[in-house]
Amino acid sequence: MARDSSRDARRSEQQALDAEEGRSLLAQGSPQADNGGESDGDSDSDIVVHRGASPLTRFSPPPDASPESNSPSGPSPKPGRGGPPRRQSSFAQPRPDGAPRTPNRVRFEVEDRNTNGHANGHIGLPNDAWIEEEDFMTNDAGHSGRRDSSHQRLPLLTDIEAPSITVASSDMGFSAEDLLESARPKSGMRSAFMNMANSIIGAGIIGQPYAFRQAGLLTGIFLLVALTITVDWTIRLIVVNSKLSGANSFQATVEHCFGKSGLIAISIAQWAFAFGGMVAFCIIVGDSIPHVLAALFPSLPNMPFLWLLTDRRAVIVLFILGISYPLSLYRDIAKLAKASTLALISMLVIIVTVITQGFRVPAESKGQLRGSIIIHNGVFQAIGVISFAFVCHHNSLLIYGSLKKPTMDRFARVTHYSTSISMVACLVMALAGYLTFGDKTQGNVLNNFPTDNIMVNIARFCFGLNMLTTLPLEAFVCREVMTTYYFPNEPFNPNLHLIFSTSLVVSAMTLSLLTCDLGAVFELIGATSACALAYILPPLCYLKLSKRGGWERWAAVACTAFGMVVMGISTVLAVAKIVRSE
Repeated sequence: MARDSSRDARRSEQQALDAEEGRSLLAQGSPQADNGGESDGDSDSDIVVHRGASPLTRFSPPPDASPESNSPSGPSPKPGRGGPPRRQSSFAQPRPDGAPRTPNRVRFEVEDRNTNGHANGHIGLPNDAWIEEEDFMTNDAGHSGRRDSSHQRLPLLTDIEAPSITVASSDMGFSAEDLLESARPKSGMRSAFMNMANSIIGAGIIGQPYAFRQAGLLTGIFLLVALTITVDWTIRLIVVNSKLSGANSFQATVEHCFGKSGLIAISIAQWAFAFGGMVAFCIIVGDSIPHVLAALFPSLPNMPFLWLLTDRRAVIVLFILGISYPLSLYRDIAKLAKASTLALISMLVIIVTVITQGFRVPAESKGQLRGSIIIHNGVFQAIGVISFAFVCHHNSLLIYGSLKKPTMDRFARVTHYSTSISMVACLVMALAGYLTFGDKTQGNVLNNFPTDNIMVNIARFCFGLNMLTTLPLEAFVCREVMTTYYFPNEPFNPNLHLIFSTSLVVSAMTLSLLTCDLGAVFELIGATSACALAYILPPLCYLKLSKRGGWERWAAVACTAFGMVVMGISTVLAVAKIVRSE
């Protein structure tokens, strides 16, 4: 009995201390106490703190509780003179800036403990009574033993909305198009390399032996290396110009520098180069695949309906509309990475075929190398053919924007790898083809091989497949140019996207049905739009935007002059060749 009486006395003293501490906290934090008013007992924002529970646990008083019973102003027993020293909670101490640690509306309810409760006071409390000591933010090893091991430390404020939610739900100027743009799929460096390399190692690689025939062996090697270095620099220069001007496209950069006339010039050059590439790719499909199918199935021309697979025009329509057209409907260039990888593999097959099958060519099909070892009279035509092969400037910002982390260093690495590997591939193809056929080398070196060579027919099929997967990349550029010029600052329109894609593919396919002169297409496009995109516009914009001196400025001046000279002379020669029907 004496032990129970002592326990009851300590409990009464503890209740008195808690009540007095509550009044002191209320006097510091409640504006109603300062103004002499009473707090609203049925307010939803009131916080009731129980002894032994979390100081910030929300509590709704029972319906029969009167305001007087909830008010902390009621009388309470005074602690005895010999009682324990008064505890001072860290919540009662003001913050360094003078602000109270507790909310302005805090009510304390003092209620008797259950006499049969345990010492930790967890009986009769909710499951979130996860603390006993007053300052629960103190991580004291001495207190760890007093905690219930079944509960974990909870956050101080549980009803505050996360900053990320408030930012995302607030009006910060983001449009739906921006959110869709950020959600569009991106590619890594490997996929970007595949797309850029596929843009370079395309139809132009098959004409590199012909370029060496026009320029001569040593001059052709020099031109190939020099133009590769120049193209690598101007590709990266386009991104630099875009950052200097604040524009997000090649067109916008030129317009920023030269106004409306610049926009017209770049739009024509970009569109003409990409569309000319689409026409050339359709021609190659018609020249390659029918011969392959006829060689694999000799009786195919005599079979009803299936004989169309050996007809050039029917094959162009079937394969372009069946393969290239669906791929061109993609809005995101990153989705063509796998197709680009397959195209690069097919180009490796072509290179291996030209190298290995050149030894099996009959002697009467081979030409002479005399008079064209060092230099020949077709240097400017060779520059046009090489430029057509290496120019992918119209794709540069698209590939840069498709990177998951678009930085200059990462894009520079993609550009270096793509141009270097493309140069090696073109050099191997040019040497293998030109050293085999000499002055008889044709614009499409595969046409120099016999039609009954199985390995060559496989290479023809791979080459046609490469054109089918590269054509959508050019359609991307044409569509982008048309959209930017005619509908600037407009949101994405799926109907317009479909109309542009369909009209581009169908019109390029129609032109390929009317002509089969691939060499004329190479020379004319390379002499006009390729020179403008690679050697004239990028350095001109750099001279306009940058005031930096040094070698870069002199290089930009030299590149611009070189491009203008080549464009003028090569265009005259290409047009003269078309007029003479050579």
